[in-house]
Amino acid sequence: MKPVKLDESDMLILDHLQRDARVTVRRLAKITGIRPSTVHNRIQRLIATGVIQNFTVKVDPEKLGENLAVFMLVAGSLDKYFNDTFLQKKQILEVHGITGEYDLLLKLRFKDMKQFNRFVIDFRERFSDSITKTITMVQTAGLKE
Repeated sequence: MKPVKLDESDMLILDHLQRDARVTVRRLAKITGIRPSTVHNRIQRLIATGVIQNFTVKVDPEKLGENLAVFMLVAGSLDKYFNDTFLQKKQILEVHGITGEYDLLLKLRFKDMKQFNRFVIDFRERFSDSITKTITMVQTAGLKE
């Protein structure tokens, strides 16, 4: 896919939207010194070109009772994982194909160790024919996300 050409104004608008997607066009115009109609048009162009994919809400997982963050490295046959409903589970936040000794990196979040253990058992049973090994790492501190 061909990169979209962005200028300094586009990057400034994106920077502010990434920090607060609720910021109004009027407020963005005031912050950036760009006319409101121009800010609006640039946002629409960023959406149309796919630079902005969606506007989301970032929640505090701990306030939802999801206190356990886990990273899992998985080695095995990748074709078994993709297009699988298992990957749609709420606990799976991110899935990355990676290079090196392992094939996938999963970012997971759970209410507690019991929920995590059930997930791991289910995962290993479901994909036992294609997983060669896994490593799980429990987050001790979140420094930047």
